[in-house]
Amino acid sequence: MSRVLPMAGNLAVLLVGLGVLFGLPAYAETYLIINATIFASFAILAVSLALIWGYAGILCFGQAAFFGLGGYTYAVAAINFGDTTGAAVLAVALPAMFAALLGYFMFWGRISDVYLGVITLTVSLILYRFVNQTAGEEWNIGQAPLGGFNGIPSTPILNWPGQPGEQLAPENIFSLAVGLLILVYFGCKALLATKFGRIVVAIRENETRVELLGYDARVYKLTIFVIGGALAGLSGLMFANSVFVSPTMFSLPVSGQIIIWVIIGGLGTLIGPVIGCIMMQVLTNWLGTLNQVPGFGWVDPNLVLGVILVVFVLLVPRGLTALVSDTYGWLAQRLRSRPPTAEPDAAAQPETAP
Repeated sequence: MSRVLPMAGNLAVLLVGLGVLFGLPAYAETYLIINATIFASFAILAVSLALIWGYAGILCFGQAAFFGLGGYTYAVAAINFGDTTGAAVLAVALPAMFAALLGYFMFWGRISDVYLGVITLTVSLILYRFVNQTAGEEWNIGQAPLGGFNGIPSTPILNWPGQPGEQLAPENIFSLAVGLLILVYFGCKALLATKFGRIVVAIRENETRVELLGYDARVYKLTIFVIGGALAGLSGLMFANSVFVSPTMFSLPVSGQIIIWVIIGGLGTLIGPVIGCIMMQVLTNWLGTLNQVPGFGWVDPNLVLGVILVVFVLLVPRGLTALVSDTYGWLAQRLRSRPPTAEPDAAAQPETAP
């Protein structure tokens, strides 16, 4: 029974993912397709933090740094190359290399969790401040102007591999984003089921015990940190093809939103942050369309997200997935413990006269 439930859950996730992948483009308008692409891109970003924080115990508050690097690397390389195929590869590789460099100094320096979170967040804010002041003709990388606070509105759209003149349509980019999300989700599930994944989880539980067993925790933490950076870069790549790159990709609100997605969905799960991300994005978009809320006036979406975060931390600390799972378990237990209804005994019934 313990194996049947996870298999059923994975099958349900796969069916829902395939349903969205093939069903939404057939009926949705272009505006909804683009929004759904943004949601899928952010969901990959949520999985990247869920992997390194929820399973490896690495308190990284700077996933926005790798997210922004992925987007900017893609935009700059695509403008200079003319073909987006190589640019897409660089958009994943460069954040991974930056994560390897940053992680090496942090993990080999034995930095504690709290300081690690501060460092990663600080790096993200430094990049945000730097990119903001890159306005002017002197801030060009080849033919690509960084644009300062305006970003790069001329970010090229992905083309078919080897065909620079054949750009992908919004429906194709949506299918690519959702397909990558499905692959990332099940790829992370498969990774965590390996010996490497089990050691990573063991490091989260007790790093000292793992090292006493002969494993170098630094190597495992660095590896999973690099994987998380690569996934964040992949998210930035897909986001750049949905909107365009700008310094806000490195900003504090983005860093905070990623943390909110993971906490609301459920730390220590992969599907929870995906659900939390999509729910919060839908809520944020809806709040952005409101001029005023009756009885409250104008409401800042960031304020609402902050309130939701506080409520979940205080009342639902394990997230939505744990809440649903616990509720289902409680209902199942109540149904099993309910005494069966007594059936009337035929022998006790009075005989009727013929």
